[in-house]
Amino acid sequence: MPTLLRLDASANTSSSLTRALADRFVDEWRALRPDDRLIRRDVGATPPPALSEAFLAAAFEKGERSADQHAVLKLSDELIGELEAADVIVIATPMYNYGMPAALKAWFDQVIRINKTFSFDLARGDRPLEPILNGKTLAVLTSSGEFGFAPGGLNESAGHLVPHIRTCAKYLGADHIRHVGIEYQEFGDARHRASKEAAFAAIPDLVAELSSRAPDDDRAEPAFAS
Repeated sequence: MPTLLRLDASANTSSSLTRALADRFVDEWRALRPDDRLIRRDVGATPPPALSEAFLAAAFEKGERSADQHAVLKLSDELIGELEAADVIVIATPMYNYGMPAALKAWFDQVIRINKTFSFDLARGDRPLEPILNGKTLAVLTSSGEFGFAPGGLNESAGHLVPHIRTCAKYLGADHIRHVGIEYQEFGDARHRASKEAAFAAIPDLVAELSSRAPDDDRAEPAFAS
């Protein structure tokens, strides 16, 4: 039975467009696959902590970790466990200052961890990092106040949200990535309304495509699934 991991990064918990897109995605998914498991992680409402010296020391500890180091890594272990269990990852995030919200960056920093989601070996030459996870699908649902961040667009060079996620996606184990976004939010004009309508209209086809790729297996249900 496949597992869906939904990650919300918007600090706006009452009228977020990306949360609404994720709601539609989950509703459509459950209509097609009602028995699949769902894990929800709301980093917008409850942000993970930024990396600290203690975290780095614990993560890169080569010997036996102390009790304090295990405690420092407890949340990271939990978040990685959710990621490992997921077959499909849905990241719903606004663009803040042309990039990731701090809460989403903190999540990536917690889950991209040596010997957990990537290995490091200088014998590989100039590319010593290698992902450990694989076979997952990633849906990225975004909103932005401006527009034209796609290749060839007016703001192509300023769009660091989706490219950053794509760069990090391999360490999530994502081999297949799809993106649906809403633009023009700060303009609030007909272009924004059209972009919003098009994004919501794209969700059913996106879900149909990704659900057809989801594996049908009999893995044990993780304790944190809901």
